[in-house]
Amino acid sequence: MDFLALDFETATTAADSPCELGIAIVRGGVVREVRNWLIKPPQWPYFSPWNVAVHGIRPEDVEQAPRWHEVWPEVHELLHGATVVAHNAAFDMNVLKATLGAQGIAHPSFRYFCSVSMARRVWPGHSTYNLKALCDRHGIPLKHHRAGNDAEATAELVLRALRDGDTLDSFVRRARVNLGAFYPGGHRTPGGKVTQAAR
Repeated sequence: MDFLALDFETATTAADSPCELGIAIVRGGVVREVRNWLIKPPQWPYFSPWNVAVHGIRPEDVEQAPRWHEVWPEVHELLHGATVVAHNAAFDMNVLKATLGAQGIAHPSFRYFCSVSMARRVWPGHSTYNLKALCDRHGIPLKHHRAGNDAEATAELVLRALRDGDTLDSFVRRARVNLGAFYPGGHRTPGGKVTQAAR
């Protein structure tokens, strides 16, 4: 069972303001590595006070951090051809789409799903499906709203939902999880909405 879990934190309400990215790499059903990048967003040095209150990342923390185009080759290598999960994937995939579009970078090819939708189907009947509540319920350690930690917790959540013998494809079918996709010409949401990549 191989997949990636991804999480962004942003500097402002603008989708193209990533200030941190975390990717947890799952190979053989185990989190093998977590990569984390602080990123200097194009809006620097402005950070929304509300965003800072959520994740604690401040302008001075990313003053010497690489820009998106500098981390992208490494991120692209991980994402291309992968299956990716994110908690509230609509947010994270919008950050990725907006950031690539703003910088004129072609989309990679990968498929993705949302662990919120997954959790609602696998563990129905709960009042909330936010990441902290799910981690508390399943005994997963979480330092919330830091990208690498959230990505690793999301990966562990998916691993808790698997059954013996599940492949990723059989799990997606069994859990009735809809897949979205990025591809060089555009993006398809899990709900089926298609948009063209910015040129």
